[in-house]
Amino acid sequence: MQNQLFQLKFTSKSLSRQSRKCEKEQKKQIRLMKKAIQKGNQEGARIYAENSIRQKNQAMSLLKLSSRIDGVASKIQTALTMKKLTRSMKGVVGNMSKAMEQMNLVEMTSVMDKFEEQFDDLGIMSETMGESMDQSISTPNEEVDLLIQQVSEEHGLSIQGQMKSVPTTGKNMEEEKIENNEDSILERLNKLKN
Repeated sequence: MQNQLFQLKFTSKSLSRQSRKCEKEQKKQIRLMKKAIQKGNQEGARIYAENSIRQKNQAMSLLKLSSRIDGVASKIQTALTMKKLTRSMKGVVGNMSKAMEQMNLVEMTSVMDKFEEQFDDLGIMSETMGESMDQSISTPNEEVDLLIQQVSEEHGLSIQGQMKSVPTTGKNMEEEKIENNEDSILERLNKLKN
């Protein structure tokens, strides 16, 4: 399964690379179109324009496919992590059964604590993986609009009226999620210390 994960990541990078090549070719076709227009060659300009549009569409298709493959790779990574954690939990359950047979309360308490800790880790890991999969597969429109606005402001471009309303101040939603996750991890750590 690790090999499949590697192949998916490699394929995704390859598609992304091909997309960039298509974008370069599109720009080349636009330059050739401009030259043809300057020379008065309307038929040649039309051909270069068609080639440019075709390269642009192909670049977008390759980029979308690369993104989808990244999403699949993320799901496989989650499955591998869950499989590893499940194996670890099976070992804890086996130790718990042995402890119960011997009725050694100290050992049983120790095993139960380990089980609870791993169960909590599983919950955190599942939640984190679920959030990362949601983020890698579907990007919230607000984040996309915010990024477009930031880039356009950096380059002095006008995009008014082309997007839904985007907040211009305040924390990024991603930053808020990370802070909330960090807070819950710190709370758990403090509970373990006590």
